[in-house]
Amino acid sequence: MKRIQRLLLLAVIVLNPYYGSAQTASILFQKLTELFPKAEITAIENLEGYSESYQLILNEPLDHKNHQNGSFKHYMYLSHLDFNKPMVIETHGYNTGNTRSEVSKLLNANQIAVEYRFYGKSRPEPLPWEYLTNDQAIADYHHIVMKLKQLYTGKWISTGISKGGETALIYKSKYPNDVDVAMPYVAPLIDSTEDPRTINHTRTIGTTECRDKITAFQRAILGNREAVLQEFQHYATANKMSFTEVPYGEALEYAVLEFPFSFWQWGGHCNEIPPVSASPKELFDYLNVIVGLRTYNDQTYFNDLPSYYQHLSELGYYGFDLSPVADLLQIVKSTSNDRFAPKGVVIRYNSQYIKDVRKYVENKGDKILYIYGGYDTWFSCAPKPGPKLDALKMVLPTGSHKTRVKDFPEKDKALIMETLSRWLAEKKN
Repeated sequence: MKRIQRLLLLAVIVLNPYYGSAQTASILFQKLTELFPKAEITAIENLEGYSESYQLILNEPLDHKNHQNGSFKHYMYLSHLDFNKPMVIETHGYNTGNTRSEVSKLLNANQIAVEYRFYGKSRPEPLPWEYLTNDQAIADYHHIVMKLKQLYTGKWISTGISKGGETALIYKSKYPNDVDVAMPYVAPLIDSTEDPRTINHTRTIGTTECRDKITAFQRAILGNREAVLQEFQHYATANKMSFTEVPYGEALEYAVLEFPFSFWQWGGHCNEIPPVSASPKELFDYLNVIVGLRTYNDQTYFNDLPSYYQHLSELGYYGFDLSPVADLLQIVKSTSNDRFAPKGVVIRYNSQYIKDVRKYVENKGDKILYIYGGYDTWFSCAPKPGPKLDALKMVLPTGSHKTRVKDFPEKDKALIMETLSRWLAEKKN
């Protein structure tokens, strides 16, 4: 049996063009196959700076408390430098591929990028909604980390962006000893399914002049509804998109309501907002730049069903501010995002879940380094770590949801790196 395993391993090394030296590859590959004997492990092209990379497809339990309930194919991507270097686990909140996180670059670290259960390639069909809980997803990460810690003996850092950053915070609250440092980016902790802080943010951030231009733009779109809808349909045809789940007229209204949230979230520039006299095409094109009308096409609607399920069951979300355009709306009457939730699925919101996470990170969350952009709508839902914690919250005042360490002034970047270095130099208990 051992001879057959060695021959199979040799065949993989010889036939796969992404292996480096056969000796090094065989050591890591063999260790991975021992740790995950039922996984599909394939060598893939290296990201810059790495010596070996693998796609692993695990048979992850649907229910970590009862493995008899079945499993699903769970995708993750390992990029290897050295067994003794730090390991970064990126807790992606959605689907993922093999991409390198900023934290991995900053620390010159190994990396494991893990797709969130039931998103992207890790989505079973039909989708068993009852197992799409944060606790089950966090148990996925815990299971993976406990396995890989047998190989990677250096410090462990968790990171993630937006929902992935929120996932890193949830993970830290549930398994506080799994990682040495957590570094979430632009991560909200949301208080309700229509958290009022997001609307308050869009009503108060920036200048009065800019906010007035946003409202005028929203009204100009709906005031030119038919002409803008024609541009929308041309765009859909050109890009081979269908809008049967959310028809054009409804999608346009939701995009208009979404506009203030996305404008501040993604760092819109007030001087780029078209005047009310702009052509229908100019109006549509700018709405599309900021919101992305593809959000409402049938394929994206299908892809995003797990996200809306989670937001409306445990994570919380935001509501729409109808007041600036209420007299112009013909279809949308509700402030809720529940229009985009999976149909025929019972969803009950657990308001306590995120409150417990917030309580932990704000009172016990040491060695968490938060990155935020001050204009980002989700910054309104950022946690507030207690003053006695050994934590660091960095806010780029006019930054957006795209804010990263590289965007900060040199003095702030130095503080970030000094803090990370101090935490990673501390001896393990």
